[in-house]
Amino acid sequence: MCEAPSFIEAIKKCDPDAIRRFPKSDLHNHFALGGCREFILSETGYAINPISSPIGSMSEMDAWSSRYIGARFNSPEGRRLLIEAAFVQAKKDGVTVLEIGEDVWGLSEFFHNDTEELIAAFRETNARIAPEIELRLQIGLSRHCPIDYLEDRLKHFWGHKEFYSIDLYGDESAQPIESFVPIYEKAAENGLVLKAHVGEWGTAKDIFNAVNLLHLNEVQHGIAAVHDESVIDFLAENRIRLNITPTSNVLLGRVPDMKNHPIGRLYRKGVDVTINSDDVLIFDSDVSKEYLRLYRSGCLSAEELNDIRLNGLKPKAVGV
Repeated sequence: MCEAPSFIEAIKKCDPDAIRRFPKSDLHNHFALGGCREFILSETGYAINPISSPIGSMSEMDAWSSRYIGARFNSPEGRRLLIEAAFVQAKKDGVTVLEIGEDVWGLSEFFHNDTEELIAAFRETNARIAPEIELRLQIGLSRHCPIDYLEDRLKHFWGHKEFYSIDLYGDESAQPIESFVPIYEKAAENGLVLKAHVGEWGTAKDIFNAVNLLHLNEVQHGIAAVHDESVIDFLAENRIRLNITPTSNVLLGRVPDMKNHPIGRLYRKGVDVTINSDDVLIFDSDVSKEYLRLYRSGCLSAEELNDIRLNGLKPKAVGV
């Protein structure tokens, strides 16, 4: 009997079907934009086309979202369809650890202000479509919302042990990072893994400040760290995980090409990195494709990619 090929062999053969058969994590996935386009087409008859060439700003990405997503799924039924699409996509891609969740504003918009209903929507879909996937349920926050609004919304989430992490996203310049300190202190009291989007559009100094002020365990993106050796060393020494989304970074013009993506240098300098999808519907960026694109470009070797894959399957302990 022939032995099944290893992940390293699958990468070296550039075999996407074989790559998908191996367990992977997706720890940076905005589920509303992270679903399977074929599933959405089959359920709705609506085709969603990804971005195919680099764009220059978040406003251009917002324009894409308005065109293809807009208000089309802004109903409880539409939201549940997007949750289903996210699990269908993850299952198809061989993802076995999936970190997704709802933004705090969505609780009243789609789940009748009932946290238990929100939790059940994700858990029921997980059990029905892909019970083999470990769901790490996340609380999402937008930088664009007033702090008092976020604090009021979060009262519905505190104390629910079903939530694994909290994440802050949106325009990095929308509000000073210091504004979110009280929220993150409360999140730490609730035992959540502390995450935030930093260093995608901002600087290495922004990453350093956010990690120190919010006591982050993980950073979504964090690629700007590559420009400051002291920040690279800080992240490596403190085992701050960077959940990186390579195709998104290229198509948003944050890096020139895949070959020169900062993940290669950051990994080799000892930074804890993972490879993730970000927004599958926008960037055509499922996790298996990300591994293959990084290998084909010469950014990372098959052996390095396998090490990153295995690392992403490990839980990130709070306080480490």
